[in-house]
Amino acid sequence: MSVRWFAAIVLACVAPIMMLASDEQGPHWGYGRDDGPPHWASLDPDWATCATGRAQSPVDLARAEEVDIDAPARNYGPTSLEIAHHEHVVDVLDNGHTIQVDYDAGSTLTVSGRVYELQQYHFHAPSEHTVDGRAYPMEMHLVHRSTQGELVVMGVFIEEGAHNPAFEPVWSNFPTAAGEQRHLEHVEIDIDDLLPTQSRHFRYEGSLTTPPCSEGVRWFVLAEPVRLSDEQIRTFTDIFSHNNRPTQPTNGRTILLGDPLDADGSEPDGS
Repeated sequence: MSVRWFAAIVLACVAPIMMLASDEQGPHWGYGRDDGPPHWASLDPDWATCATGRAQSPVDLARAEEVDIDAPARNYGPTSLEIAHHEHVVDVLDNGHTIQVDYDAGSTLTVSGRVYELQQYHFHAPSEHTVDGRAYPMEMHLVHRSTQGELVVMGVFIEEGAHNPAFEPVWSNFPTAAGEQRHLEHVEIDIDDLLPTQSRHFRYEGSLTTPPCSEGVRWFVLAEPVRLSDEQIRTFTDIFSHNNRPTQPTNGRTILLGDPLDADGSEPDGS
């Protein structure tokens, strides 16, 4: 078990990060008939927010309000949104609910002057967020945490297209069984290579999409998808064919659509 994974478990009660639940820590949950999203709140009293929360994720990204990302009147969203360009040795884990890639320290997201460090990224199939009711074959979530324990998650849609070599180092090293973790000392991944070169992005206030469904999570979902080949998508869906939570009511929340971000995460010139 990696130091990062152990630390995430210790921090779960303060700032739960996606996919921390396990059979040893609490009731079993999943995506099936008896343990799926409609039943999460009844499986553990600590997960009541999954049913009672008013700011749950994912949501359908419809009727988004277009805004200038620098507009101070909004008092919402980043004045800067930066992804540090780093290469990392990665740990890949099949935690029974998804394939998760843990990251070493160094990659950060800066939102309104606050720095959030990339903890891990993982995948869902089909996508959890939808756009005007449309789901994508997969969705990637990049989970970031500030030193104060606050979470920011960046969602990236995945659609079918040409073979994507940027994903292959992880794809070719998937664990073969739930609970298996692989430390890939020979693999270095540049997170920028996994993201669209330029994309507008939706943003809203939401929650974790797995138990305990904690709220207070800031979401940034890129409007432009990345592409994986049919074979690459099937490599994942052969393991996890259905690990997505259905969209939740917005309950009056505003969904904003911001300007495109360049590959390095900075605002385009003239924005």
